[in-house]
Amino acid sequence: MKSDVNNLLKKNEKLNQLDSVKVISHVQRESGDWFINTLMLEGYDVPFKYKRTKKYRSLQGAPVNLTYYPKTETVAGMEFETMKVVRLRRS
Repeated sequence: MKSDVNNLLKKNEKLNQLDSVKVISHVQRESGDWFINTLMLEGYDVPFKYKRTKKYRSLQGAPVNLTYYPKTETVAGMEFETMKVVRLRRS
């Protein structure tokens, strides 16, 4: 069952939505049984990350709609802001 974005946004106030944003960079790397995908979007300096069980076609240059949470990751004792993608659609 496909989820309606408006219902998701109403349920959680920390959830954000971006529409028709161009992907500048799309990197996929394997981590155990998962593929961790990292997107860099035009006009944003923060990486958008999500996991998949299978490799996905490249989204580089494609416009996408994203629903995401802000998240902070600690790497080598330093904190970095990232975005955890919960819904991704090509637009």
